[in-house]
Amino acid sequence: MLAKKKKLSKKEIQEDKLVTTFYEAKSFYAENQTIIFSVIGGLIFVIAAVLFYTSKVEENNKLASAELVKVYKSYNAGLYQQAIDGKPGTEEIGLLKIVDEYSGSDQGELARILLANSYFYTEQYDKALDAFDDYSGNDDLLIAAALAGKASCYEATGKYEEAAKYFEKAAKVSKYIPANPDYLLNASINFIKIGNNSDAKIALDRIKNDYASSSASRQVDKYLAQIKS
Repeated sequence: MLAKKKKLSKKEIQEDKLVTTFYEAKSFYAENQTIIFSVIGGLIFVIAAVLFYTSKVEENNKLASAELVKVYKSYNAGLYQQAIDGKPGTEEIGLLKIVDEYSGSDQGELARILLANSYFYTEQYDKALDAFDDYSGNDDLLIAAALAGKASCYEATGKYEEAAKYFEKAAKVSKYIPANPDYLLNASINFIKIGNNSDAKIALDRIKNDYASSSASRQVDKYLAQIKS
């Protein structure tokens, strides 16, 4: 006759599960040791790479900022080609080299916008477009500036439809951009140039409603009158 099976207590059941789980984990570890170490090693590599990249970006920010200080004098004086190329015999290496060496950092991307502006002011519109298009920062102010810069290049080359579109895009980046009313005014002007009065009116009305205290709002009625006439 079979002996009656002993009923396990709740505590004994828990202890039994714990022992079973332990041996299962031990067995899994023994069978997959190489994979586990490979995964751990991969995680350590990723963490180390992220820390290195963060440190490198911070260092590049400092270095790019120091180089930008040397260029600002030329840029603010309207010596745009010198700002682009740098000044031989001095420590001013120029925006082109700053962008080349420190792209990806905040200050390196600011240098890219200044480089694009410099190309624009020297009527090198294709280069300006490329530089504005290459901006990869996450600063809303500079994102809007890059879009408006592209719009200005299109306007300067007679591509008014593209200009209007990009000025509109610039005004939509964030409601906190101080230049939004100017972007909208420029969008409306370019819409008027291609005969798109309905979109021009939308942009002008937005200035009137959302940016009534801006300097751009003082020109709205003049352009609304053009549309009606």
